[in-house]
Amino acid sequence: MKRRSLEKDTCPVARSLEAIGDTWSVLIVREAFAGKRRFCEFEKSLGVAKNILTVRLRKLVALGVLEQVPAPGGGVHHEYVLTEKGRGLYVVLMAIRQWGEGCGGEAKYVLVDRRDRRPVKPLAFHAHDGRELGAGDMELVPVSEA
Repeated sequence: MKRRSLEKDTCPVARSLEAIGDTWSVLIVREAFAGKRRFCEFEKSLGVAKNILTVRLRKLVALGVLEQVPAPGGGVHHEYVLTEKGRGLYVVLMAIRQWGEGCGGEAKYVLVDRRDRRPVKPLAFHAHDGRELGAGDMELVPVSEA
């Protein structure tokens, strides 16, 4: 049975998962944030099969998350760079990272402020008056009720 596309779904979560809802796509975007730009760099750092990497890169380009640009110096090679839409995924990836850190295990890196090199505070939601909100403090309501 073929899975239907969620690209035009009314739910923003469903639409987002259509773009980056598989492990390899999320890890490719993570590597792009880490400075990887070439096919061979993604392949080496992720250990992913060429056919899988090719399909995921094409999809990320088609969905506007990555852009394919000529490599410096010309030639036949090209690179993949994050678009504005792709750079918007940084907060999402850091939220996933923070959730994973809370589940235990070791981490090779810590997220720090570039200015003072101190660890950043965990992501949080804040009410209009500045209060930090937990999951029990919020709810999704239809737009017409907001």
